[in-house]
Amino acid sequence: MRFFYMDRFSEYRIMWVLVLFDLPTDTKKERKAYAQFRKKLLLDGFTMFQFSIYLRHCPSAENADVHIKRVKAMLPEFGKVGILRITDKQFGEMEIFDCQKQTLIDQPIQQLELF
Repeated sequence: MRFFYMDRFSEYRIMWVLVLFDLPTDTKKERKAYAQFRKKLLLDGFTMFQFSIYLRHCPSAENADVHIKRVKAMLPEFGKVGILRITDKQFGEMEIFDCQKQTLIDQPIQQLELF
């Protein structure tokens, strides 16, 4: 049973989905599409990492696939959107700087699963 637990919460099994986008905002219609896309990302559990970069913690690759499929279904008509899936291990290796000072990455709260 312990091996199952260790494999289930492995930093190589847990995934992060990053959505990077550059959408036009010249017209009222484009601004509305931008706002709707951003709102849908937030409703699906994504959080803003930087402007136009949103991320979501997923407990498995299968769960990441579900959220990637949802993002693809909500793509706006115009603009560029990139979707990147990385492991928790890769995400943990990221170095973040704020005004040339390195900052720590907030670790997500472990979610419990009920069977």
